[in-house]
Amino acid sequence: MPLNIDIVSDFVCPWCFIGKARLQGALDDLRAQRPELDVRINWLPYFLNPDTPPAGEPYRAFLEAKFGGAKQVDAMHARVAEAGAPDVSFAFERMTIRPNTLRAHRLMYRAQAQGRRQTQIAALADALFAAHFLEGRNIGDIDTLADIATACGDKTDAVRAYLESDADTAVVQRMAAQVQQQGVTGVPFFILNRKLAVSGAQSVAAMGAALLQALE
Repeated sequence: MPLNIDIVSDFVCPWCFIGKARLQGALDDLRAQRPELDVRINWLPYFLNPDTPPAGEPYRAFLEAKFGGAKQVDAMHARVAEAGAPDVSFAFERMTIRPNTLRAHRLMYRAQAQGRRQTQIAALADALFAAHFLEGRNIGDIDTLADIATACGDKTDAVRAYLESDADTAVVQRMAAQVQQQGVTGVPFFILNRKLAVSGAQSVAAMGAALLQALE
């Protein structure tokens, strides 16, 4: 039984990290009931801050300017950490760079365009989120992304050459523009079997109900 899921996301979005974990929980529950389920996940790019410099910018200063000060940022971090617990944790204290995610999205696009296995795609998504939110690494940096891709089974030299070029840059930017033109104004955003949309990091139960509805 096929279940196609498009995930519109940005790898620096904490709610996308939480939403991915909740989707996985719902899928685990559903597979326990329907082991024949064939899930295909496709990641679509979204840029929370498309004007982020290519080299990134200081993380804390960016957030304090965006949210109005240190207290507001601390409160936001506390809300996110509470929402993610116990399944998703964050190491905000390690995060020093707010990265530009164009290269990260290009890396994901490349993996999908090459027809990588779903397990490899899932591992890459997990690694990109973890690198940013748990390890505080700059996922806009070519060396960092090459290391991540290599750990997920790709070839370092090929990834580095790809990221050092502008290959697929216009394609990824066009994809991001298209999802916004289709009405997506926030992430995460899930499109289930091309017929049902779910916005936000819904609970495991709510996502599970949506998955069942999409299979009808």
